[in-house]
Amino acid sequence: MSSLTTYAAVDGVSVITLDDGKVNALSPAMLAEIQGRLDEAEAAGVPVLLTGRAQTLSAGFDLRTPPEGWPGMLVDGARLAERLLSFPLPTVIACNGNAIAMGGFTLLSADHRIGAAGEFRIGLNEVAIGMTAPWFAIAIARYRLTRTAYDHCLVTGELLGPQAALDAGFLDSVVAPEELQAAALAAAQGLAGVDVAAHAATKLRLRADVLAGIRDGIERIEQREQPEW
Repeated sequence: MSSLTTYAAVDGVSVITLDDGKVNALSPAMLAEIQGRLDEAEAAGVPVLLTGRAQTLSAGFDLRTPPEGWPGMLVDGARLAERLLSFPLPTVIACNGNAIAMGGFTLLSADHRIGAAGEFRIGLNEVAIGMTAPWFAIAIARYRLTRTAYDHCLVTGELLGPQAALDAGFLDSVVAPEELQAAALAAAQGLAGVDVAAHAATKLRLRADVLAGIRDGIERIEQREQPEW
């Protein structure tokens, strides 16, 4: 793998860090690397902590991708969300700061989400950049956000600060930036006590509808039923 991501075993937790040196754009290469790191984490059989670089989880899909590459990149993003939502081991995300567009949908796909307090932006700004929200993304937002936030965030593209993001359902808690990694690691370690088989089976039952919505969205992209994505 390249240096877009790293994997480390830390005190009984698989820590996956995204760091492209910029805004952690979810390019096809980055998405492929994350899947590879999740393979490593699954093989380790312990909870997963996914995090980003200083002040950024991810700013979303790589907008520099040529038009012909977008369908594949969207499918890869959808499959990442699908995998996180159905991952057989507990997953925690430490949101270092900004989590925008596909970065926000990735955040919504973990079991437990902790954000850093600060002047950061979290949200789904597709309409602000001229992109119709993909069907798979709508399914994720519907599942995790409050009813009011689900409609408002997708239709207006408004980006929220960490506290407002907590109220909307993007986050489960907000801590000081210097406390983020320790808090997320403790949360992951705390989830190590669950029965793995029961955890995995319950996820699939609980999230059956959203997983079906993601798969439907993937099918729509692959069949080109939504040219504007």
